[in-house]
Amino acid sequence: MSTTLIRHVHTLVTMDAERREIPDGGLFIRDNVIEQVGPTGQLPAIADRVVDLSDHIVLPGLVNTHHHFYQTLTRAVPAAQDANLFNWLKTLYPVWANLNGEAIYVSALVAIAEMMLTGCTTSSDHLYIYPNDALIDDEIRAAQEIGLRFHAARGSMSLGESKGGLPPDRVVEDEEDILEDCRRVIEQYHDPDPYAMLRVVLAPCSPFSVTSDLMRESVKLAEEYDVCLHTHLAETLDEEQFCIELFGKRPVEYMEELGWIGDRVWHAHCVHMSEREIELFGRTGTGVAHCPGSNMRLASGIAPIKQLLAQGAPVGLGVDGSASNDGNHLIGEARLAMLLQRVQGDPAGLTARQTLEVVTLGGASVLRRDDIGSLEPGKAADLIAINLNRLEYAGALHDPVAAVMFCAPVRVDWSMINGRVVVEEGQLTTIDIGPIIERHNEIAHTMVDGE
Repeated sequence: MSTTLIRHVHTLVTMDAERREIPDGGLFIRDNVIEQVGPTGQLPAIADRVVDLSDHIVLPGLVNTHHHFYQTLTRAVPAAQDANLFNWLKTLYPVWANLNGEAIYVSALVAIAEMMLTGCTTSSDHLYIYPNDALIDDEIRAAQEIGLRFHAARGSMSLGESKGGLPPDRVVEDEEDILEDCRRVIEQYHDPDPYAMLRVVLAPCSPFSVTSDLMRESVKLAEEYDVCLHTHLAETLDEEQFCIELFGKRPVEYMEELGWIGDRVWHAHCVHMSEREIELFGRTGTGVAHCPGSNMRLASGIAPIKQLLAQGAPVGLGVDGSASNDGNHLIGEARLAMLLQRVQGDPAGLTARQTLEVVTLGGASVLRRDDIGSLEPGKAADLIAINLNRLEYAGALHDPVAAVMFCAPVRVDWSMINGRVVVEEGQLTTIDIGPIIERHNEIAHTMVDGE
């Protein structure tokens, strides 16, 4: 067993039940679990590794609850720059049809690297398209190599254009094949134990790309294996109109009919919700992945996050796909979430500390985890550190916690996931990202430009 002592932290933000913020704080870690938290003077004096983080603020690792890693390959595609969701999808589906296993693997490394450097220690990813030889195994391998705590959402599309769906037929799968592979992925990879680095989620893509039968069968499979469920929901008014015309119900009503409500379930976006639907989510513990950057980029609207939180619904943050956000900056996404809840006239719509809670404890709750999200004894050793002596924070050190949310988004200087240092002095320690970026750009050029 190995021990790590982190000491002399300028401000240690615990996010524990008392929301303690400890000056000259520290942590004592044994293997991958936090054993002690408190002022440096109250901690053991020695350990196998001693890390001095004076001049740093230390926070729980941030949790990303919705993403599409593969979309790093199609950032800022000219034809999709100024489109709403449905037109954006129709433009990019033919490009994504060129994906293969290598593209999934390399794009996942790029997305995860960018997120880890911006504070993420746990992420879900929703992979719902499997052309050519692509498998969810490709991004699982990437997450394991780089050291991310990962929730792999085995997505799917089965309702092609010929059956009234949005995606072209060539990028959808047969539903029996989908369910068979979902079972395989759960049995091969899902780890239900505390501190698990890999869990599996079942994630049919959206009401406009899968059938009612697949949604219901996914619920049965999730209950059989005790895994979570995830999909897109109530993202745009186009989706709302689609559901009313095809199913005779609003999106949330449709999900309620299919059994997609409850604490096993979380939905991405949830922009267009009624008061009754917001109350339903709070009452049933149905989770929400708020994706402010993507909702702004595609002109989808502003999710009612303040109201959802007031009703007690679990709310986390998601950067969403890098083709609808064009970045993977989780601290930046948190800042957007805070500001977006204010533009409707409430200057305290979401405070800095409420925002930090959403992107830590909120994300953990959405993913149904009680072993991450705060820094306290018994929790996983997932934490990030940011040097406060930087240009972006000049003049803001009277409240360093608020500075992380209010000031210009920065990269982290140090990060630990499951007791392993993955970022040190602002650099990834687990992979050499340079050659990966070069290969990533080659793949993106071939996919988009056909050369």
